Order: sequence, then structure tokens, then C-alpha cells
Amino acid sequence: MKHRIVVLGAGYAGAYVAGNLARRLSPADTGITVVNAVPDFVQRQRLNQLAAGREIEAPKLTDVFAGTGIRLRLARVTAVDPERRTVAVADAGGGGEVGYDTLVYALGSHVADQAVPGVAEHAFDVAARPSALRLRRHLDGLERRDGGGRVLVVGDGFTGIETATELAESRPGLSVALLARGELGARLSAGARGHLRRACDRLGVAVLEHTTVEAVEATRVRCAGGTVLTSDATVWTAGFAVGPIAAAAGLTVTEDGRIVVDRTMRSVSHPEVYAVGDSVHVLGDNGRPLPMNCGSAGYTGRQAIGAIVGRLTGREIANIRLLYRYNAISLGRRDGILQFIDDAAQVKPRYMGGRKAVRVKEGIQRGALWGTSHPTFFLPKRRRRLTAAPGAAAAPAETPATA
Repeated sequence: MKHRIVVLGAGYAGAYVAGNLARRLSPADTGITVVNAVPDFVQRQRLNQLAAGREIEAPKLTDVFAGTGIRLRLARVTAVDPERRTVAVADAGGGGEVGYDTLVYALGSHVADQAVPGVAEHAFDVAARPSALRLRRHLDGLERRDGGGRVLVVGDGFTGIETATELAESRPGLSVALLARGELGARLSAGARGHLRRACDRLGVAVLEHTTVEAVEATRVRCAGGTVLTSDATVWTAGFAVGPIAAAAGLTVTEDGRIVVDRTMRSVSHPEVYAVGDSVHVLGDNGRPLPMNCGSAGYTGRQAIGAIVGRLTGREIANIRLLYRYNAISLGRRDGILQFIDDAAQVKPRYMGGRKAVRVKEGIQRGALWGTSHPTFFLPKRRRRLTAAPGAAAAPAETPATA
């Protein structure tokens, strides 16, 4: 039997890992299956643009993986059983199981409601394509009515900043406010903070600093201290969280549910499991945990690819550098900030602003899409064979769907 590699999730990290494993391992003795809940590749870092009204490409995963030999299973992951080495899935046919010898866990993250009442019922988000489209339709409706409407973006992280500025620029008929728990741009250098404030002023984004939201309602937001803000659309961007599947499976996880791995992205408790992207907790070269973002997907994905190929083919495993050099933030379509970071993850005084920063950010986004949607580029004439007989679990690669 072939060695079965199963990749859970086809976001930036999962699609990249699956495609590159298919490039580097021989299909003669390895089989790769990707399990994903939706049929499209979602450019998550551009969903704020989708909500603002832009058309954002969403390639079909069947096209992304065409010619790779990868098998795509459209289903939602419901559980992982590391003892039996199986993954339980649910789909339109009722579901079933997918067996694995090596598992790559790349299920990503979702919006964290921070236990604030009303977020799930009343807030919008840009963490998934359906929710971004839902926000887009709602904003379309606000623009059609007299007087427009007021949009509150809660969260002053990079997602919140990009969402507020994108909406303000693309939908000038709406009033946009950004709610920050502390000082706006606290993670930026002094010069970059000044640039950000000027951009918000230019775009008409009202900034409410030192504001903590205690509850979200249908047409208003209640804040600490008794302040009540009217809102026709509350967009929640106050952090991300991972699902409970890894913890429920008995994998060693952090308090927030991310899988604890060694330097090669291998689970410290279950060596046949690798974790990448937002699902993983790993220390960077500066001794600090990598954050949840697209950059981490690239770093952790490359390391996992090298480790899996190395262990299966008996080759040396190289360590990929896990260091950030900058954060790229878009401020609408014509402005941005490129904030440089030192080896200790501290911001440098130096930053780049304006159109040059925009071009860098757009290059990152294009590269992320290209890297995942062209997994057969430079496909080697001969892919590496396994050095030992492929291991296989007793369960078949897939059990029939159950009613």
C-alpha cells in the first residue's frame, strides 16, 4: 500500500504544503488527499477587499491541484483519531472516515468573539468568503438608502485597520469608525503611527481609542463606561481563534488550542502529525511564538514540507529560518505601510509608506495566490522515492459514507 498523506484544510498553508509534497514525492509509493470544506481556494487576506466591493479571484481547488495526482475530498472535518489514524468527515453524502499515515493539520482559524455577547448574532466579519459576501450585500443595501449608514469596525489589529480603510475608500457614502482598545497603531513605530493617522483622516475614518466593547446589538454597540454607539453594520476583527478538534483528539495543544510542535512542525505528542499555519504553536528564531498570519503559513509550510520529505526519503532535514522582517499593511488601494522589524520582533524606527508599500503588499498577495495555485510549476522529471516500505494503517484510505 502507498504511504497515505492527508492534509486537512486547503488555505494558504494547506494548499501550499499539499502541492509541494506532490511535486517532491513519487506517486508510485505515496498518495496525497486534501480534505477541505469548500471547493474554492480562498484568498483570506483579501476578503476585506471583497467586502468593500472588489472582485477577488477564488480558483477551484480541482484546477489548483490539476495534474498533481492529489485527491480532493470536499467535506468538513469533525474529528481526528490519532490512535486509529483516521479523520472523521461530514459531507452531503453523510460522511465517513479518511485514513492516514502522515497527517498535516492546517485547519486554520476563525474569528474570536472574545466572549462578548451579541457578536455571533449581530456582528459581521471578513474571516471567510461567505461572511465577507454577507457583509458586502449588507453594505450595498446601506448605500442605497438615504443618508447611507454607519459602520463600526471593532479591533485595531492589522485586519481591522485594513478593513476600515478599505471600506472608507471604496464606499465613501458610508460613515466608518474604527474602535481601538488602546492607542491606534500601538504595534507600529512612531513614524508609521503618524502615517496611519494621516491616512485615517484623509479617508474620513473616525478613530475611537481606548474603547472596549462589552456587547454588540442589532443597531448599536455598548462600550465600557456606559458609552453607546449606533451602528448599521458592526464588523468584528478583534482577533482569531482555532477550533477544538486538535484538543479533542488528545494532541498536545496550548491553552488557546494550537498544536505544540518541534522545530520541524511535528507534533510533540504524536509524531505522525504535522501542523502548519494558524493551527500551530511554534517558537520563531527569536524565541517568540509565530503569530497567526499568512507569513506564518509560508514559514511553517516550508519547514513541514522539508521535514516530511526528508523523513520519508532518508534525506537531511534543513531548518527554515523563522524570522519576520516586516509587516505590510494596506490603507485602501493607494496607500500602505511597510513596517520593518528587528530580530527580537521589535519594530524599527524605519518604515515605508505610500504607493511603494502598496506595491509590496500587492506583491505578497499575488505571490501567495500564485504559490498555492501553481503547485506543479518546475515539476521535477523524477520525484523522490521512499527509502523504506511505505507504512500504512490497518484502516482503508476511506470507508463508505454512512447514512
